Amino acid sequence: MTWSLAPDVSATETDDGMVLLQETTGRYWMLNDTGATMVRLLRQGKDVQDIVDELTTRFPQDATRIAADVGVLLEQLAQARLVTT
Repeated sequence: MTWSLAPDVSATETDDGMVLLQETTGRYWMLNDTGATMVRLLRQGKDVQDIVDELTTRFPQDATRIAADVGVLLEQLAQARLVTT
């Protein structure tokens, strides 16, 4: 399954990661560098497995947690209506 940012969400890079702004509500979310990497990959059209593979390559010591963490973050972003399928 491929995810993308919702049409009313803009992303801005920061020194520590990324900020997502939901333009219709004015609410924003701050992502750390790993969360920002995930969103960057989503914006490139990568699917969940591609994201897990990329993060596992970058952080092999955390391979067992990465798939779960990606799933949790996607669920949170979906509940906040920041991403769509």
